[in-house]
Amino acid sequence: MGLNCGIVGLPNVGKSTIFQAITSAPAEAANYPFCTIEPNVGIVNVVDSRMEKISKLVGPEKEIPAIIEFVDIAGLVKGASQGEGLGNQFLGHIRQVNAIVHVVRCFVDPDIIHVSGEVDPTEDVNVINIELALADLDSVEKRIQNLPRLMKNQNKDISSKAKMQLPVLEKLKESLSEGIQARSLDFSAEDLELISDLNLITLKKVLYACNIDEEALEEDNDLVKKVREMAAKENGQVIKICGKLESEISALETEEEKEEFLDAAGIETSGLEILTKAAYNMLGLRTYFTAGVQEVRAWTFKEGDKAPQAAGVIHTDFEKGFIKAEVYACEDLFTFGSEAKVKENGKFRVEGKEYLVKDGDVMHFRFNV
Repeated sequence: MGLNCGIVGLPNVGKSTIFQAITSAPAEAANYPFCTIEPNVGIVNVVDSRMEKISKLVGPEKEIPAIIEFVDIAGLVKGASQGEGLGNQFLGHIRQVNAIVHVVRCFVDPDIIHVSGEVDPTEDVNVINIELALADLDSVEKRIQNLPRLMKNQNKDISSKAKMQLPVLEKLKESLSEGIQARSLDFSAEDLELISDLNLITLKKVLYACNIDEEALEEDNDLVKKVREMAAKENGQVIKICGKLESEISALETEEEKEEFLDAAGIETSGLEILTKAAYNMLGLRTYFTAGVQEVRAWTFKEGDKAPQAAGVIHTDFEKGFIKAEVYACEDLFTFGSEAKVKENGKFRVEGKEYLVKDGDVMHFRFNV
């Protein structure tokens, strides 16, 4: 669907290590700043236990899971918005992603250099947030400077939009100049539509990923607690991930070896699985399934999509020629054991164009082109 998450943070917080573990892709990871210049891109399967259950009941020849794209962006430093450390280039990369995974170092290790000399997640997050706010402030100020000309435009639609934009942009300017992220502000859907073409970085949803040591897996350390306090102020989500441990897991060759490793470490769900699912949900993505003997496949759709839009994910012809959708919930399949039993128990439905697709639906589309 062309939706992705950019992994950002200060240099040497573990971004590239985590990216490598997620994707098993060869990102540069070294103990010095700016080892990542061009962003690395990786496609990751979204682990979904529901698909495994469906496959056991249907017995397909193959399984195709949902995917999500991660982009590993070089570390930002103080002054990035003024070009420090190739900052303008890196900020441009962040502007192109749909959401942000902000990796924060929450472990102490004297052998791993910290860009400012000491580990302080509060300061680290502030440095990044201020630079992102300043980058957006520059865009907002340029737009405000152009408004008088746009307000005089002979085209009434253009002049009217410019007049409506002014109070929104003034509010943004005041907040961004204080380092306040745009997503923390109370904007209406209409306000957001007025400034959508600015593609502001600080309007993007953020997931804070605390890179921890193994000791903090069970109980938050003081560094993680600081991140949770900061995230709560902007309704941000926080997860914990041990980059070192996940890197070791990803180096194992088989799923059995990985499961044995997790069992030995007393871990029920890997940090990478938690991160992938959290990022998927943050992007507003949901999953429906198609199930047959040839394949069971997870399809990604946007929350709020109706049946024709969901059908269009498979092929545009499915949306253009949409007639009906045959639907049942995967939970009903798990309860009754087969599609035939789902039908017998009255849980199989035929839905039209206005049907809002639900996460976990099993669907088959009728169409005619």
